[in-house]
Amino acid sequence: MLRTLLNSQQAGLLFVILLIGTILSLSAGDHVNRVTGEVVNNFLNSYTLMQTATDASFFVIMAVGATVVIISGGIDLSVGAVYALAGVMTAMMLRAIGPESPFVAVVLALGMCVGIGVLCGLINGAMVVGLRVHPFIVTLGTMWIFRGIAFVTSKAESILVPPSLTDVVKWSIGGDALYPMPMIIMLIITVAGAIYLSRTVMGRHIFAVGGNVDASRYAGLRINRILIGVYILSGLTAGIAAFVGISYYGSASCADATGYELYVIASAVVGGASLRGGRGNAVNAMLGATLIVLIRQSIRTLHLDQNYEWIIIGCAIIAAVVLDQMNQHFTTRRLAKEA
Repeated sequence: MLRTLLNSQQAGLLFVILLIGTILSLSAGDHVNRVTGEVVNNFLNSYTLMQTATDASFFVIMAVGATVVIISGGIDLSVGAVYALAGVMTAMMLRAIGPESPFVAVVLALGMCVGIGVLCGLINGAMVVGLRVHPFIVTLGTMWIFRGIAFVTSKAESILVPPSLTDVVKWSIGGDALYPMPMIIMLIITVAGAIYLSRTVMGRHIFAVGGNVDASRYAGLRINRILIGVYILSGLTAGIAAFVGISYYGSASCADATGYELYVIASAVVGGASLRGGRGNAVNAMLGATLIVLIRQSIRTLHLDQNYEWIIIGCAIIAAVVLDQMNQHFTTRRLAKEA
């Protein structure tokens, strides 16, 4: 029964997440709530759990798009820069217009963030296909270009967004400072990504291209269109993450999401996406991102040196890649024996 709901990889990720959560709840200690007088666990409380989910939401949204790219056999290093550029340009537009209506503010901000994200994704995809240069090189270059444009246009200043926008995203549950909107958007993107990859013809084509691009070409698939499309999707999710980010934090800066591309790719890889292409899952990407954020939360909660975060995440990435290679090796041997 459980196997029909979860594959072995998802079950393994959930087990590790629950294990880390249990260790955190047991070792984090307690504090007394000043308002209610109740003894509350430093980790296992509504505020910390919601904040952890909020932190994960930005990574998850971008990791879904990055996973689609990785499944196709590519990689996108520019997602953090796209996030920053979309956020800065949107904040500048909102500052110039100054919409008072929350509806207008949301429509303008979402449209601008998504538009810039899609445009950046289109540029990435067109360059990968047109120049026939490895995606690592192309997106490494555009990462610096997009980040540089964000610096130049914002003059390295932090730009505030109007309250009419933040009020929509930061609606709270009850009287507590619990803001579920980022988590809700994260779940919507994850479900949409899972359905797109597993239930649509385009999703199956992406897996086919990542699995064997030559066979896909001989089968009549439009390889260039598919590859451009996956980078557009990656830019789209980066734009949506930027919208959530500037709406939640109330400002945008050219330095936003610096280093996010590493966390996003780590989330996809830890979630089981193969860097050789042909394998990946949106739900696994969400679980991978959740695990990465829990590792970061563990460092803070246990008051450890934050530099350990990089060591642990690096080890997790290497372990995921090694396990992927071992799985590929055993699969190849099994198929050879069956033949």
